[in-house]
Amino acid sequence: MVIKDFSKVKINRSEDVAALITIILKVEDTIDRDKEHLWVIGLNAKGRMKFVDLVHLGSLDGNLASPREVFRRAVMNGVKAVIIAHNHPSGDPKPSPKDRSITKKLARAGQVLEIELLDHVIVGEQGRYYSFGDAGKIPEAT
Repeated sequence: MVIKDFSKVKINRSEDVAALITIILKVEDTIDRDKEHLWVIGLNAKGRMKFVDLVHLGSLDGNLASPREVFRRAVMNGVKAVIIAHNHPSGDPKPSPKDRSITKKLARAGQVLEIELLDHVIVGEQGRYYSFGDAGKIPEAT
């Protein structure tokens, strides 16, 4: 599912990502709110959004997405960078070992594709979120 008409929106901070995802979750069908969702936000060279794509709707306690799924629309749309965002239905945005692992894997894939992974934001409840970018945990290109 692609959420459209964000072309004028610029993402400046992780807080912007968390706010966007919170809004999207509020309009989500209530039957799916207790599952992890993984979105990819594609950005052009000026940092404006080209798309927001829900690439995976997980189970109650997990979310698995391959680099192929995450970067598919980014490659097709020729974006410069992506931001990954997902929710934790538990409400606690603290990253799990799986979250850390997938962030490293996606950063490596982005390096190969020359599409920068700018951040991975985990959204919890009551405005709480965790940003791998803010924490300096996005691997650098080698």
